[in-house]
Amino acid sequence: MARESDELDIPDDGSGKSAPVESVVVPYTELAPELLHAVIESYVLREGTDYGEKEFSLEDKVAHVVKQLKRGDARIVFDPETETVSIIRR
Repeated sequence: MARESDELDIPDDGSGKSAPVESVVVPYTELAPELLHAVIESYVLREGTDYGEKEFSLEDKVAHVVKQLKRGDARIVFDPETETVSIIRR
């Protein structure tokens, strides 16, 4: 899969699946713009999220994730068991 050289790589959840069965996919279009921004910002600020060697500003990171969501390369999932939200690659 080709991607832009400055684009962030959203990690897999490690299971080999797009999302755990019990998770709920949340269409990014269903979130208010402010909430979507907060969800993405929270995701990119998590410790351990790797963006490679190049440094990006917070807004650049958010913009890259938004682009991936719009293309369908990533999606937002909610885990009702842990009440956490994450963004995973499709």
